[in-house]
Amino acid sequence: MNKEMTTNKMGAEAVPKVMLNMGIPIILSMVLQACYNIVDSMFVARIPDADGIVNAGECAVNALTLAFPVQMLMVAFGIGTGVGVNALLAKSLGQRDEEKAAKTAGNGVALALIIYAVFLLFGLFGVKAYIGSQTKDGVILRMGSSYLSICSAASFGIIMFSIYEKLLQATGKTVYSTIAQVSGAVVNIILDPIMIFGWFGLPATGIRGAAYATVLGQVVSMLIAMFLHYRKNAEIKPGIRYLKLESGIVKEIYVIGLPAIIMQALMSLMTYSVNVIFATVSQAAVTAYGIFYTIQQFIFFAGFGLRDAITPIVSFNYGMGSGKRVKQGIFYGILYTEVIMLAGLAGLELFAGPLIGLFAMSEETEVLCVMAARIIAAGFLFAGGNIAIQGVFQALGCGFYSLIVSLLRLCIVVLPLAWLFARFGNAAVMIWWAFPIAEFAAILAAVLFMLRANKRIIKPMKGGH
Repeated sequence: MNKEMTTNKMGAEAVPKVMLNMGIPIILSMVLQACYNIVDSMFVARIPDADGIVNAGECAVNALTLAFPVQMLMVAFGIGTGVGVNALLAKSLGQRDEEKAAKTAGNGVALALIIYAVFLLFGLFGVKAYIGSQTKDGVILRMGSSYLSICSAASFGIIMFSIYEKLLQATGKTVYSTIAQVSGAVVNIILDPIMIFGWFGLPATGIRGAAYATVLGQVVSMLIAMFLHYRKNAEIKPGIRYLKLESGIVKEIYVIGLPAIIMQALMSLMTYSVNVIFATVSQAAVTAYGIFYTIQQFIFFAGFGLRDAITPIVSFNYGMGSGKRVKQGIFYGILYTEVIMLAGLAGLELFAGPLIGLFAMSEETEVLCVMAARIIAAGFLFAGGNIAIQGVFQALGCGFYSLIVSLLRLCIVVLPLAWLFARFGNAAVMIWWAFPIAEFAAILAAVLFMLRANKRIIKPMKGGH
């Protein structure tokens, strides 16, 4: 038996320690990922007026906002599949089944290639119609179509990286996944101004430059993660034969991963729908939402990073049959995630004005964005519990529970409320309250489902009482 498997830190070290050791590198990499999204938007916002275009920077930020839902959908399929691979691989390692672990890894890579083929076709043939469904402004339509076509056609970087990142995380090697993500983020940040503004003798390519910088950074992350996986994941047997899809393995991956895909896809649907609803209030509201969403990612990505540590730890110990360690994983996972979200809440309430001022928007947009930040941040208290508990549900194979919580957060509550509030006389104020109300509704359901999972799954395990 592989010695690394029998002494895996997820089943041997103290849970609070291993969660921090695994979680902090993921959080740092996710936060840096959010940082380069913020930097990307900041540079794009400073695109100079040219060719008769007034407020070109604000138009470009609006275009990025309209492109976000498809980029989120790429992440949904990549990370959702990766979540299934992560949990199944960690569980297989906990059960000491090396062959199944190898098949899980190989099938994950094969599925990523199929997902990329779909987005390549969309990038070639579907982008203009998609952007046109959200705006009739010719400048924004051209900018959004140009940016999204490049990001979709070259999406193999982000999709393949999502799988290799999860393969490293599933074996507890989160430092290596962090190295890969940080490297790509640094490349993106460096290339952004060079390609957007045409530094060092290169042509200024505006919003297309932002797209080129983004996809090149993603490719760098993918290549480094691939290299580190094949060099460092000794407990996973390599081999081309494992790329052959097996229906049983694919089914197990998506029993866990499909709810995660749907959950992420719901974020895409929510953002698209919110763009359409907010456009009935004003274009400034759409742009303000896009800026706030970029800033919000800085906080949410930190929470998602800890969730990505919660899932393999709980899943590994679930595979070992250790109810005591599963319960510790749940407790500390929720605690640490809440600390992150409360820090984000405090930061936005105190510093929303200076942060949003970095984007150099019009006064109307800036006022709306500051208001949005201070209202929506109130829901972070509930969002922390939702994020952590959804990671637990994925680890325990309770994907349906995670899906219901996501539906409440991202569709069932928030969209009808946003639509309703957009029709109020003070719509510019009321629309933002849809988000914290939805988080509160979701946490009520998450707690009820967690109590049921504890009774059915955790208590019957050794040490689960």
